[in-house]
Amino acid sequence: MGIDFTSFYIYRFRYWIGYIFLALLLTCLLVFAGLYTPGGISDQEVAAVIKSSTITLTDINSLAVTNLPFHLLQQASISVFGVSDFSIKLPSLILALVAAVGLVLLLRRWFKPRIALLASLIAITTGQFLFIAQSGTPGILYVLWSVWLLLLGTLIAKRAAPRLLWKILFFVVAALSLYTPLSIYALIALAIAAVLHPHLRYILGQLSKGRLLAGFVIGLIIVTPLLIGIARTPELGLSILGVPTEWPNWSANLSLLFHQYMGFMSASTTGLMTPVFGLGSMIIIGFGVYKLIKTRDSTQSYLIIIWLLCLIPVLITNPLYTSVTFLPLVLLMATGLSSLLGYWYRLFPRNPYARIAGLIPLVILVGALILSGLERYVYGYHYDPKTVPNFSQDLRLLPKDTGQLVVSADELPFYRVVQSHNKTITATTTPTAATFTATRRVQQASKSYSGYVISRIITTTQQDTSDRFYVYTRTP
Repeated sequence: MGIDFTSFYIYRFRYWIGYIFLALLLTCLLVFAGLYTPGGISDQEVAAVIKSSTITLTDINSLAVTNLPFHLLQQASISVFGVSDFSIKLPSLILALVAAVGLVLLLRRWFKPRIALLASLIAITTGQFLFIAQSGTPGILYVLWSVWLLLLGTLIAKRAAPRLLWKILFFVVAALSLYTPLSIYALIALAIAAVLHPHLRYILGQLSKGRLLAGFVIGLIIVTPLLIGIARTPELGLSILGVPTEWPNWSANLSLLFHQYMGFMSASTTGLMTPVFGLGSMIIIGFGVYKLIKTRDSTQSYLIIIWLLCLIPVLITNPLYTSVTFLPLVLLMATGLSSLLGYWYRLFPRNPYARIAGLIPLVILVGALILSGLERYVYGYHYDPKTVPNFSQDLRLLPKDTGQLVVSADELPFYRVVQSHNKTITATTTPTAATFTATRRVQQASKSYSGYVISRIITTTQQDTSDRFYVYTRTP
C-alpha cells in the first residue's frame, strides 16, 4: 500500500507556505538592497534627483518630462525624509514591491500555481530585478508598467470582478506608462494581439463601449501634460518612442546586446551586471522559446511573440534598455519550467514515487538559480572593483557639522537640492567661511586654498577613490 502524500496536512497548505516564504524573501531582499547593496548612489541617481527637484505641480510645463510618476514619488520622498540614500531609493523599493506582487498575480493567472511560485522565486532573485529595485532611477518602471498592463488586460479578458475597476485601472496605468520611454511598445503589442487574434478580438467586441470610452477619457486627461510637451518639443516624443537622435552603430549595438544576454564567459560589472540572466535561467528560457513556437496559436504565445517582435528593433537601437525585456523573458522562463515539469509528469503519470523523485533535481535546479543569482548580485555590487566606484556614499559621509560646502560646478545642482532640505548647509563653488568642507572633485582640481589648511580628511574603504571630503580651516 503506497503512501498518499496528498493526505499530509502540510501538503494542503504547500502553496500558502510557498507564497509566505516568497513574501518574506522579497521583503528581506528589498531592505537589504535598499540599505546595504550597493550601499551608495550612482551618477544616474544624482541626475534623477536633480530632475525630480525641477517638477512643480502648479506648472504644467514642468510635468512634461519622461518618467513623471517616478519623479513625483521621489520628490515626495525627499520632501518627507530629506536628501539621503534611503529617500532617493525609497520610491523604487515601493514600486518594486508593487511590481513583484503584480508579477506573482500575473503568473498565477497564466500558469499553474507551482510554476508561478517557482518562476516568481527565480525572477525576484535575479541581479537585474534587485538592481533596478534599489536604484533611485526610473528603471523599475519598465517592469512595473509591463506587469500591470498585462495583468489588468488578463483580468479584463477573463471578465474578473469588479469589471469596471479593472477597465479604469488599465487606462490609468496605460496613460501613466506613456511617460516612460519604450513602454508604448507593450501597449502596441496588446493592441495588435487584440486585433489579430480571433479569441481576443471576440472578447474586445463584447466589452462595453461606454465604459471603454470613460476609461479612455480618464487616460487622456492623465497624459495631457505629455501631449502638450511633445507638441512644444518634438524631441520628447522621439525619446518616448526610443528613436535615437544619432544614427546608431549597428555592429556595436548588436555586440553589446550579445554580451548583455549571452556573454557568460566575459561577464561585465560596470553600471549593470551582465549577462542580465544567468546561464541556467537562459537555458530554461530557451525551452520556453521552443514551447512558445509549438503553441504559437494560443493567446499567451501570440502576445509574447508580438511583444518580442516589437522590442527587437527597439533594443537594437537602444541596447541599454534591457529592463524592457524582463517580463517577456520571465514569461518564457515560466513557460520553460512548465514544459520541463509537464514532460516529467507525462513520463510517470501514475507513479507517485517517480513524480516526487523528479521534483528533487527540479528543486536543486531552482535552488541553484536562486542562490547563484543572490550571490552574483551581492558580491558583484559590493566587492567588484569595477562596480563599487560607480556608487558614492558621500551623503552618509558628509560631516554633520558642515556649514559651507564647496563643490564643483557640475556637482552644484545636486548639492543645491541637498541645501534646500538642510538649512545648515550652504553649497557654493567658492570658499568664504572660516571653515568649509570641499568635495573630492574640488580637491582634485584645486589641490590647495591660499590661507587655509586641511584639518581633516573623510575617507572610505575604496581603493583608489577613498578620499571623499576635505575639511579646511583658515590659518591664523
